[in-house]
Amino acid sequence: MKKISVLIANRHATSLSLEPEFIDALKRIAKAQKRSVNDIITEIDSNRQKENLSSAVRVYVLKEIQKI
Repeated sequence: MKKISVLIANRHATSLSLEPEFIDALKRIAKAQKRSVNDIITEIDSNRQKENLSSAVRVYVLKEIQKI
């Protein structure tokens, strides 16, 4: 597990614990979408239900990878 610090909606700082593979995949997705990691995590945070943010990010990465 690795911690990353992010800024949600340009105002709320938080950190996530993710496996390095998920962090790398999230960075590749952000690059491919020409977006920042913070922007993607802000979107994930605003759309998630009751799961914690780290879990929501993992699900997002999996769904994006499955689109390929």
